[in-house]
Amino acid sequence: MLLVVICVAGSVITVLQVGKREPVLSLAHPVQVGQVLAPSDLREVTVSADSGADLVLASQSSSVLGRPMAYALPAGTFLSRAALGRPQVPAAGQAIVAVAAKPGQMPPQMSRGTAVSVIVSPGSQGSGSSSQGVVSGGPWPAVVVGVEGSGSDQSTVVSLQLPSASARQVAARPPGDLSLVAVATGGQ
Repeated sequence: MLLVVICVAGSVITVLQVGKREPVLSLAHPVQVGQVLAPSDLREVTVSADSGADLVLASQSSSVLGRPMAYALPAGTFLSRAALGRPQVPAAGQAIVAVAAKPGQMPPQMSRGTAVSVIVSPGSQGSGSSSQGVVSGGPWPAVVVGVEGSGSDQSTVVSLQLPSASARQVAARPPGDLSLVAVATGGQ
């Protein structure tokens, strides 16, 4: 009889805990770094109150409207206070560099988030050194953070995030000197 009472009590407690839900804010569409939050950027979603995350409650929406995003986030992400504030991209020790790539110097389906290896193109003019000192010949692991078509000369400008020292080496290479190879995440 005691076992039955314990099982019933456990079931009641479980149902009460699972049923405890509260409305929080999530992103209605992707947002970019520095974007100021507007009402159209947010939607209300009900989640378990016991999620343990530092989520912004729907009732607190007025406290986040007009605040800039510290990170770029995809649609559907639950909004936390840590995602708001001064832009945090690139992260400490990282830099973003732009590379102009002509057709054949990168896969045509290159997109944001793709892990790449930046290599010196075969037959490039440079030998890996410059008049100001030796410049490493790569390869440099990076992540694509933006892709824009140039239009005028058929090149594509690819923004890459990589360690600061590597970004300076990549930036020191002449235009057309680099190729991008898509690799598995964490690959070389």
